[in-house]
Amino acid sequence: MFSLSSLSRPKALGVCAVPVVALLAVAGLAPLPFAVAQPGSTANVLGESEGKRVITITGAPTREPKGQLRMTTIVATGPETDVSLGDVVDGWFRTDRSVMPKDSVYPTGDDVKEVEKHNLGDMKKSQDTATRAALAYLDESGVDGTDKVEVDVDLGKIGGPSAGLFLSLGIIDLIDGNGSGGDLTGGRDIAGTGTISADGKVGPVGGVSMKTQAARRDGATVFLVPKDECADAEAEKPEGLQLIPVTTLEGTIESLRALDKGGKVPSC
Repeated sequence: MFSLSSLSRPKALGVCAVPVVALLAVAGLAPLPFAVAQPGSTANVLGESEGKRVITITGAPTREPKGQLRMTTIVATGPETDVSLGDVVDGWFRTDRSVMPKDSVYPTGDDVKEVEKHNLGDMKKSQDTATRAALAYLDESGVDGTDKVEVDVDLGKIGGPSAGLFLSLGIIDLIDGNGSGGDLTGGRDIAGTGTISADGKVGPVGGVSMKTQAARRDGATVFLVPKDECADAEAEKPEGLQLIPVTTLEGTIESLRALDKGGKVPSC
């Protein structure tokens, strides 16, 4: 046993520093409840993904739009991956990484198969809801025969509900375009994200700042973002990407029409 009071100040500080350094070393190695995300793939819902048509429509004639509606994704460390303090600090200081609470990315826990099952289930529900929202919009817009339309969506192993808005927009563009004979996109490469409800309300999603980077990387010039997430989208917005906040399917289509005509569109 010894007393710190018997040591000189430099020696006392040195002795105190030993447990602090040890604690930091342990903290640096210990797994933390975070996931580190980065920009993922994008998919044009008007075309093909991995060699397969994303949206297949039967029961109504379809168009061949010239523009793109590109849904965006993020890629996160797996539910069983240990994320250390060093990973978290590195993610905080990089613009191409985002640190997120693990339970916000994997709410069902750490079982990989259970997570995949949950995400694919969410995607299936999102596809069904997106179809209902799109057909309801077309019906209200005076498009005949929507009761005979059947929609099949194939996005492979992409899971989650965040493609809902873009699936609805894709169905509408393939059947009716902008309602006046032109493309809903105006020939542009438009990307974005957002959930959709059956009555056409757009909901927030996660990883928006990473999705804007994925969108610009793959050539998009416009990004549709749920209005409540404008600040997140602005945080790491790439140069040359125009953000348009959206709250409803109808409002989104109005903004796209205004964009095509050179009119005033909302901004973050």
